[in-house]
Amino acid sequence: MIVEKPASAEPATSAYLDYAAATPLDPEVLQAMTPYLTGRFYNPSAPYALARAVRADVEAARAAVARCIGARPGNVTFTAGATEANNLAFAATGGHVVTDAIEHESVLACAEARPHAIVGVGPDGRVDPEDVLSAVTPATQLVSVSLANGEIGCVQPVRELSRMMAQLREARLAAGDLTPLYLHVDASQAASCLTVDVGSIGCDLLTLSAAKIGGPKQVGLLWASDDVALRPLVLGGGQEGGLRSGTENVAGIIGFARALELACARRREESRRLASLRGRLERGLLAEFPWAQVSGPKKAKFRLPGLLHVSFPGLEARRLVIGLEREGVSVGTGSACAASKMRVSHVLRAIGMPEEAAAGSLRMTLGRPTTEAEVDYAVAAVTRVVRAEMSRLGISDGQAAANAARIMGGGRQ
Repeated sequence: MIVEKPASAEPATSAYLDYAAATPLDPEVLQAMTPYLTGRFYNPSAPYALARAVRADVEAARAAVARCIGARPGNVTFTAGATEANNLAFAATGGHVVTDAIEHESVLACAEARPHAIVGVGPDGRVDPEDVLSAVTPATQLVSVSLANGEIGCVQPVRELSRMMAQLREARLAAGDLTPLYLHVDASQAASCLTVDVGSIGCDLLTLSAAKIGGPKQVGLLWASDDVALRPLVLGGGQEGGLRSGTENVAGIIGFARALELACARRREESRRLASLRGRLERGLLAEFPWAQVSGPKKAKFRLPGLLHVSFPGLEARRLVIGLEREGVSVGTGSACAASKMRVSHVLRAIGMPEEAAAGSLRMTLGRPTTEAEVDYAVAAVTRVVRAEMSRLGISDGQAAANAARIMGGGRQ
């Protein structure tokens, strides 16, 4: 039985709002992992009984993961995170690939290493399946589109894209063309809120990350359909069906399976709860700063429920982040990969956000531990920090609104 965490009655004095970058290890996940960090430390490839028992536990975890995504265990390969899984997916083909402009850096880097096409997105970040199919050439073997973007929260129309790709595959076969055409979906940011059932999504390859759902870091998976022949990136002892050599991260795999089971069990209720908290956060900020800009789709069904991307045009996000840190509030400015390089993200450029607005953008992501008290504290803290920055610059509310209108008038938002 899953016991929900009650909302705290005590006022919050801090708030962590960067769950898209990292989630804390769920206590139930830690409990499942602990035996494999201590007494059950055996190498699952060893021949004796104690090791064989650990091997059986690894395979049981694989079966549990497979049940969560509606797949067979033999089609699941464990990796050291989503980035490796994405690389393994791209290595399955040698031809032309198509992806969209707001994908994770690991997907874009894989695409750019070979013949490829990058498809633009709309101002809300969503890709048009027709545009994707228009970019497919006779040489295209792989299309990669994420289930949801982890920076502005847009949910992509992957099911519609899957149906259209199936028609294109049938047309190829009817013409005697045996060139494969696979759909790869990175669902790492979506697994806690959206279904990751591979049949429902209609993909050929699926990437997941334990670190985004209350599991351990450096553990991920790639699911591949029977039609896809994967090619190993790491050679050696032949673990993971010869696709990823090296001693398995047993504790990580066990933890991943438990984290995914919990995410699937809690998904419906947690999605509603997070959407309510995000609405509370968004309303609170916009009540104070009506000129602030919220990115992503307007319709709730096209947005990740726990993500709010908001821009304060004319201000600097770096200064806001530092100010918020002093207030005990942790937020992001985009994907952690981009933020670590202190540059405006490719996602905001792709949606046509003017540089002055992009430079003042904050990404706030909520998670299972988030409470109403934390959200309210975050609204108050952001208000204090933004107003302090406006005072430092000598900007009134009216001037801030005028600046925002001027800046955004040059973009597509």
